[in-house]
Amino acid sequence: MNLDLKDKVIIVTGGAKGIGLGICKVLAAEGAIPFIIGRSEADNLKAVREIEAAGGIAKYTQGELTNPEDCEKAVKQVVAECGRIDGLINNAGVNDGVGLESGNYESFMASLHKNLVHYYLMAQYALPELKKSKGSIVNIGSKTADTGQGNTSAYAASNGGRNALTREWAVELLKYGIRVNAVIVAECYTPLYETWIKSLENPEQKLKEITAKIPLENRMTTTEEIANMVVFLLSEKSSHTTGQLIYVDGGYTHLDRSL
Repeated sequence: MNLDLKDKVIIVTGGAKGIGLGICKVLAAEGAIPFIIGRSEADNLKAVREIEAAGGIAKYTQGELTNPEDCEKAVKQVVAECGRIDGLINNAGVNDGVGLESGNYESFMASLHKNLVHYYLMAQYALPELKKSKGSIVNIGSKTADTGQGNTSAYAASNGGRNALTREWAVELLKYGIRVNAVIVAECYTPLYETWIKSLENPEQKLKEITAKIPLENRMTTTEEIANMVVFLLSEKSSHTTGQLIYVDGGYTHLDRSL
């Protein structure tokens, strides 16, 4: 792709692993500068080195996104180092299994902070720079908000919130020319997904059962496929697209799984 993103500074929360890392690699390949924000210094540095080894440029800062002060500090560091912000990708989160029967107030609220609250905070702190650049925001979401999953009330609620914020911000930020969209993920094989699969009694069989229900080609979505859509939405090639929830899932969420 040639998306005219050269030297654009894009914040990617949770950009050191999984979908976030896939996004950072595609951004760097397009000539953009992904700025990773994540809690693990070692993971962040490893991701940056991997991108640099492939000929790209990337930066990072360590931050615990459940801490509001860290969110603000991270954005200030991006501006201090790069002088601008051209896009924000809210990606960090975890399906942490806080259910209705099994959960409690403390774990539910902690999960909202892991999965939703920092989406709001990062957008709010980055907004002054996004106004200047007329940048874009892309929120990563999950099909759990549409389908449910069982025993993951807080994560499903967070993803419902991500969808709602996407459309709310698209309306509020129209006057600044800031576009806001979401990419919704269903079955994408990441390190976290692998950990979950391996925790099951018969992981290989379970994986086969899942992929058999993905209508398009009966396979998992790749992180690169998610990343390609995210990066397209950041670019001016999608200049009249805002307020959209785009499902990159091989038809998993909406097509008949008996196909």
